[in-house]
Amino acid sequence: MHTWDPTTYLSYADERTRPFVELLARVPDPNGRAVASVVDLGCGPGHLTGLLARRWPGARLHGVDASAEMIAAARDRAGGPGDGSEDAAEETYEVADLRDWLAAPERPGSRAGERPDVLVTNATLQWLTDPLDLLPAMVGRVAPGGFLAIGVPANFDEPSHVLRRELAAEAPYAAHTAGVASPWSPGAMAYLEALSDLGCEVDAWETTYLHVLEGEDAVFEWISGTGARPTLQALPAGLREEFADELRRRLRAAYPPRDGRVVLPFRRAFAVARVPA
Repeated sequence: MHTWDPTTYLSYADERTRPFVELLARVPDPNGRAVASVVDLGCGPGHLTGLLARRWPGARLHGVDASAEMIAAARDRAGGPGDGSEDAAEETYEVADLRDWLAAPERPGSRAGERPDVLVTNATLQWLTDPLDLLPAMVGRVAPGGFLAIGVPANFDEPSHVLRRELAAEAPYAAHTAGVASPWSPGAMAYLEALSDLGCEVDAWETTYLHVLEGEDAVFEWISGTGARPTLQALPAGLREEFADELRRRLRAAYPPRDGRVVLPFRRAFAVARVPA
């Protein structure tokens, strides 16, 4: 079982935040009414909580993440000066697999019989083998007329992922990396079709961001905090460093630096679904 490092993940906080901002900008207020509660499934270290609080002032915010390390960081940040979360009426966090949270009718962060007006999940569903299968449960947890907002990476055919998968399948690494979590997600069209079939009004789109990264082996540093982390953690000491060195070499060839910078194209898929009233 791999673990997450909030500090490493936040190395590129600005670049990881922009897609979330653009996702929230496309979520209207449900039927013009004030939003009472917002749930963030896969909230990570809580660095985006302030954005939720500023988008819906006075709403109760609840974050869910399977990583105890991420939730600990989120709780430390909660209510911190200048992060905007002081706009929230209430801010709580919970360590839970989102599938378990969806399956349980009563969870912390919700009141008896209450469903959130907005359910957000960003950069999380790609870690599940069945993201589309979870959509009925997600829609069912949102208040009538409310919104489900989804953002996921959609760049899994890029060298940053392909090279990692290819190297992990080679000897001697394959003996340790077989079955290790590897991110994947369908594109925006799949979410559009699946959510429409559930009776939702859907706005879906894709955006390719061109992240200009500085520093030596910047692409490796980016993926070491996200997609490559489970693979790296699955390898024993010694072999892990050997794998990392070879992956760095291949990434440098795929993303040649220019004036000390590299460009990382990163396509993301989004969907905002209005749940039937």
